Amino acid sequence: MKHFLTNLLRGTLRNLSRLTIWRYGPRVIGITGSVGKTSTKLAIAAVLAKENRVRFSRGNLNSELGVALTILGTWSERELDLVSRNTANGTKRIRKTFFWIKVLLSSAWRVIFKTSSYPEILILEYGADRPGDIKYLLKFARPTIAVITAVGEIPVHVEFYAGPEEVAREKGRLIEALNSTGFAVLNHDDATVTNLKDRTRARVSTYGFAPGADLRIVRFENRVEQGRPAGISFKLENAGSLVPVRIDGVLGHVHAYAAGAAASVGLIFGMNLVKISEALESYAPASSRTELVPGVKRTLVIDDAYNASPLSMHAALDALRDLPAKRKVAVLGDMLEIGKYAIEAHEAMGRLAAASADVLVAVGPRAKFIAEAAREAGMKKSVVFSFDTADEAKKPVEQLIKEGDLVLVKGSHAIQLDKVVEEIRDQHFATSTV
Repeated sequence: MKHFLTNLLRGTLRNLSRLTIWRYGPRVIGITGSVGKTSTKLAIAAVLAKENRVRFSRGNLNSELGVALTILGTWSERELDLVSRNTANGTKRIRKTFFWIKVLLSSAWRVIFKTSSYPEILILEYGADRPGDIKYLLKFARPTIAVITAVGEIPVHVEFYAGPEEVAREKGRLIEALNSTGFAVLNHDDATVTNLKDRTRARVSTYGFAPGADLRIVRFENRVEQGRPAGISFKLENAGSLVPVRIDGVLGHVHAYAAGAAASVGLIFGMNLVKISEALESYAPASSRTELVPGVKRTLVIDDAYNASPLSMHAALDALRDLPAKRKVAVLGDMLEIGKYAIEAHEAMGRLAAASADVLVAVGPRAKFIAEAAREAGMKKSVVFSFDTADEAKKPVEQLIKEGDLVLVKGSHAIQLDKVVEEIRDQHFATSTV
């Protein structure tokens, strides 16, 4: 009975989503990739919201439920939390039941009685955890603009696929679904992504740092003010025009890539680079994505604890290496869902950590390979620590950091390194700035 009701709900949500798209006719922007989807979504929303009514998926809702809920309405954080992984299966059943009744009734009402407040643009994340996921999500909504952020040599979720090439093929389904009047926006710097361009009938627009991109990111720097990291700055170049962009409170190329993708979409909508640059000033990245956070003992924390893949961890360690600090501490957790590549990938991160950090804290069973590889690469045993869980690590990390340290915290979401961030975060500062 439970299985029947679940399938009935899924089918009803899918049909209501399709009817809603048909009824209101919004332009749909679809985003997929192994890293950077959420940052790209928020950057695109910041650019387009200046001149359009925009709705985008909240949090990390890129599954069938998340896509449907974004299409069907605007829901409170408390309501969305009921159907997220933050709420365990089998709990809060009554509240969940009333929420789904509300979703179904209000969505049916909006299909029957058209309103004038429905968004002109929907920005949706299309997750591809397993083969067939994007094909299924396309039954809810087919995009008119599709963005592929990055795949990398060892993509996240690759353990559920035959290999990275199959991951790329699955993500490529998003641009295959475009018609000839649509646009495929591709990361020019990721060869796996650009190799997908022949799989679409749509017009292709590229962005990236490398020469040849239609929208190029140049003169990038992690800004340092008064001897401390403060944010990033770069310039966007297109068709002979060059404009500066400045984003405070974040680090790393990932946010420049997000801005590049957003600028490419803005150009498709007829915006000029000056307006796009101004709009990006309102870009507010999601928490725990290379976010700069004041730490205890006058330290500075790079909070990148939301998730991790080999590509994103490599980028975070590169940023740590290039930034000034009295001492650099890397707190690195397991990278999950990379299957047979796990040992190889973690060892590679250990060698990078040895070249980027003065102190290494490895958290999780797979992260032990990070610690071992770092020691083999020449890092002293006295500055390499290993813990099984974030709960075990958080207090020792708080004790070992010193004034002036720059602390990177990064790992897959399930490792819960957000607990370490909370332990070393300067709570007084956070409270005083709310």
